[in-house]
Amino acid sequence: MSSFYINTEQSLHNVIGEMRLLYKKTGKLEGRYEAVNKRSLDQNALSHAWYSQISLELREDDSNGWRRYCKLHHGIPILRMDDEKFREFYDAGLKVLSYEQKLAAMEFVPVTSLMSKKQLSTYLELVQADFMKRGVQLEFPESEE
Repeated sequence: MSSFYINTEQSLHNVIGEMRLLYKKTGKLEGRYEAVNKRSLDQNALSHAWYSQISLELREDDSNGWRRYCKLHHGIPILRMDDEKFREFYDAGLKVLSYEQKLAAMEFVPVTSLMSKKQLSTYLELVQADFMKRGVQLEFPESEE
């Protein structure tokens, strides 16, 4: 069984082509799909560009280290506040860890990928404010409206 994510015309055509091949091969297809509006790829790309920028300006860590820091300091509080099940998970398993262990855990614990567009916007605003205090100017791109 395959899963797919369509976010461009090209990826739509690729999935349709793959489905046609599978149908010709087996004569049957079964599946489900849902419209997803969790977060934008632009938000995701922006956050990763920001981690790189932070690592270039604040050399105490690399971009992955700053990503883990941001997830722990800004993402975890958002999810704990908005999602009771996530709060229970975090409080039972991660809250008791040392700070260094929590940072390491951010490599494996999904945080921003669980966020809605609104939550990720809040996350980006918090990251921007945090690093502005440190002298790092993180900018949102100009909207093209």
